[in-house]
Amino acid sequence: MIKNQLVAQKTVVPLKLAPANSQAIGVFDSGIGGLSIAKCIHKNLPHENIIYVADSQFAPYGDKSSVNIIERVNKITDWLINQQVKAIVVACNTATVSAIDQLRLRVSIPIIGVEPAIKPAAIHSKTKKIALLVTEATAINTRFLSLVNKHRNGTEIYIQPCPGLVELIEQGLYESEQCRKILNVFLLPLVQSNIDTLVLGCTHYPFVRQLIQDIVGDKITIMETALPVTEQLARQLEIKGLLASHEHISQQHFFSSKISPEQAQLMSVLFDENVSLQRLPAL
Repeated sequence: MIKNQLVAQKTVVPLKLAPANSQAIGVFDSGIGGLSIAKCIHKNLPHENIIYVADSQFAPYGDKSSVNIIERVNKITDWLINQQVKAIVVACNTATVSAIDQLRLRVSIPIIGVEPAIKPAAIHSKTKKIALLVTEATAINTRFLSLVNKHRNGTEIYIQPCPGLVELIEQGLYESEQCRKILNVFLLPLVQSNIDTLVLGCTHYPFVRQLIQDIVGDKITIMETALPVTEQLARQLEIKGLLASHEHISQQHFFSSKISPEQAQLMSVLFDENVSLQRLPAL
């Protein structure tokens, strides 16, 4: 059984990790969804330190305005930079489309975003019909809609917002009958529309991938972005000479803006390792 530890901590001392290639990679999301990215990074770049931030006090970002999302993204980024991270992964589709352009203008370290796999899905589709599962904020974001138009490649694209789904996953109800019912509402019309490819456009959604596959069947291909994001991160670190040495023993640090024993346990399960969860200072 995976155990977890909960650490109540009002102030956090910046982690002193030197030289630069031993400094941590900052990864953050509105909640636990970004663990799907952090887990892939840890698996494929096992010598890298990771600082993960779950901004659960403000989750979900999907029902927030762009102004509010940008404010949170900038505050978390500033905090991560204060922890001396060498790169930051915005492990949230909504935060990426809402805030990453201005974020890259604010900071000099590599910033890696998460965008739905629209281009490969459009190329892969035989029926020329694909669907994107996204949050409400992503569905109406102009940057996201521009990406859809840029990469549609003659493909008919269905954009399906999924209100309430992130909240269920955050509550640990990702295998519940309630979750299955809400997914049925979102997915069955898409299946009837003869899609053959389904893109998971939120980092929370891989945690309900099996439920989704059960509903849509094996003939529909499901695409997510954890591995491409990890590969892009690795490329950026290599270009800048920031990859950790193979002798380095990595550490993972987890923070949340809404700390609880239940969240620590859930994060341990989803990350597949014991999680010692610390309180993120008020930002």
